[in-house]
Amino acid sequence: MAARARNLQELVETNPNLQQLLYNNPTGGRFWPNVPPEFSNWRDEQRGWRETVVLFEQSYHMTNLYVRGPDAFRLLNYLSINSFQGFQPGQAKQMVCVSPNGYYVGDAILFYLDEHEFVIVGVGAIHNWVEYHAQALGAQVTLERDESSRADPRRPRTCYRFQLQGPNARPLMEKLTGGRVPDIPFFHFTYIDIAGHRVGYLHHGMVGVEGAEFWGPFDELQAVKAAILEAGAEFGLRQVGSRTYATNALESGWIPNPLPAVYTGEQLRPYREWLPATAFEAVSSLGGSFVSDNIEDYYLTPWDLGYGRLVKFDHDFIGRAALERMTHLPHRKRVTFVWDERDTVRILSSVIEKPYGQNYKYFDLPLAQYATWMYDAVLNDAGEVVGFAMWTGFDVNERAVLALGTVRAEYAQPGTRLRLIWGEPNGGSRKPSVERHVQAEVEVTVGPVPYSEPSRRYREMVLHRRG
Repeated sequence: MAARARNLQELVETNPNLQQLLYNNPTGGRFWPNVPPEFSNWRDEQRGWRETVVLFEQSYHMTNLYVRGPDAFRLLNYLSINSFQGFQPGQAKQMVCVSPNGYYVGDAILFYLDEHEFVIVGVGAIHNWVEYHAQALGAQVTLERDESSRADPRRPRTCYRFQLQGPNARPLMEKLTGGRVPDIPFFHFTYIDIAGHRVGYLHHGMVGVEGAEFWGPFDELQAVKAAILEAGAEFGLRQVGSRTYATNALESGWIPNPLPAVYTGEQLRPYREWLPATAFEAVSSLGGSFVSDNIEDYYLTPWDLGYGRLVKFDHDFIGRAALERMTHLPHRKRVTFVWDERDTVRILSSVIEKPYGQNYKYFDLPLAQYATWMYDAVLNDAGEVVGFAMWTGFDVNERAVLALGTVRAEYAQPGTRLRLIWGEPNGGSRKPSVERHVQAEVEVTVGPVPYSEPSRRYREMVLHRRG
């Protein structure tokens, strides 16, 4: 019997076709631990962030990595494509990391808590990337990792985390704070009092209006949550379940969790040797209609994902030279693919109209993800793959199936008609989340990002204020 791989590098060496390994990994789509699938129903929960106000429960599904010490700022600056000029305690930013070759590794929200103290909040590969480089570079930092509850749903977390989003978020916050909502810029934070507890408050709007993120010690979760629910009753507050939660990205335009570009290249061999064979990068799964034996065909640049505006060459960072070379090359652009209504009905009805095995891939409502990393092929009229759909679901507010993805620039103009292949080839992979099926072609129309008009207005307002 062959020895079991101990790390990601050994998995790469013993699996010449790494794509097939990841494509058939048994891990399915994401799950959100410790949060009910629905508090009411996913349709009304989606409507809540457009019409009243919703409470997103974020206390369990994300990993927190606390980075403390005299080298913390320097380390995180070196790992980020973002500029850290003017970055101070009381601010947050979307931190994006790339490989030495300039391809996406991960992103998360970085909070500058205090002098020499940060926390990275998110999912995916970025925490491993930061932890490895802190050790490899000998940085004078201490690391405290509070793993997602996916690892152990019963383990207490270091902190709770909630979001309030929707048109009634502001009046609800005013009631919670006695009319003293802090007047701070977008993605700045401070501390407020809720029900006698000191609560972190981040100005963070996701669905087209001003919103907030709250956090504090985990043992205060129930008391703070009860106060929010009581105050929110008069404003039509709805709690959002795990089934609905991730669909808000369809409107706001953030593509969650693309494949990290760490599987190739001699420079990254030490990193792959450091990553255990049980790491996120090793046990997660590829899915979708795009299939290539070359794992690098799944790699993406910051521009492909809409992060080009975050690339700043005002500091030295891993991948800088590669991104400088890429700057003036053609790039894909992040877009929203809107499914044709007739094709949507055809695929949704397939489960009852066609014999098993001749059905189309089951479309789970409201989020249709069935693998960790989804890459559905998007084709032009000549049948050429020109992009990928990467996050697909139904949005009741827009009454449409929306798919966030990336496409070659010449096809990124809103209104462009393209074709998407739904389902996997050859009857599907061996993932348990994939039943036997046949592929279907879907007409899609390219739309803007963010797709929802309120989100676009809010984003433009925030960018204008930032200058």
